[in-house]
Amino acid sequence: MQQSTQPDTAPQWWQDTQDIPTIVRAIYECISGPAGVPRDWARFRYLQHPQARSLRTVVDDGGGTHAVVFDVDGYIADVTPYFAANGFFEVEIDQRVERFGQVAHVWSRYEARESPDSPVIKRGANSIQLCFEHGRWWVFSTVWDNERDGVAFELW
Repeated sequence: MQQSTQPDTAPQWWQDTQDIPTIVRAIYECISGPAGVPRDWARFRYLQHPQARSLRTVVDDGGGTHAVVFDVDGYIADVTPYFAANGFFEVEIDQRVERFGQVAHVWSRYEARESPDSPVIKRGANSIQLCFEHGRWWVFSTVWDNERDGVAFELW
């Protein structure tokens, strides 16, 4: 599926896709907000390639892990009930970008809070893969894991 270049109706969204730090910041803005306030899913979808995937690492009761993989609409369906009941503000605290031609990989460390001024409820890292196509950056995949016993940032 090909998407058009600059849209007529959302010039700010187009600006979100013109450089790597801006598209990453836009992702965090889309998923952050107070409990019960709908997120800007139209903007979120605009940032994602039509075939984009997300992968969340889940820790089982026994301490093992497994991956849960979503397409864009699957991710939205999964997190919407949580966001309806809970405030969630995820902010980037560190970023490392590696780029080769039209492909980029971003390590984005984050902290999450229930409100902008509340204590940190979790930290983790997003691995975000991007591709520059049709005059803009697209998110192709996002893989993340949260900090926990035995899992912390090693090389930065």
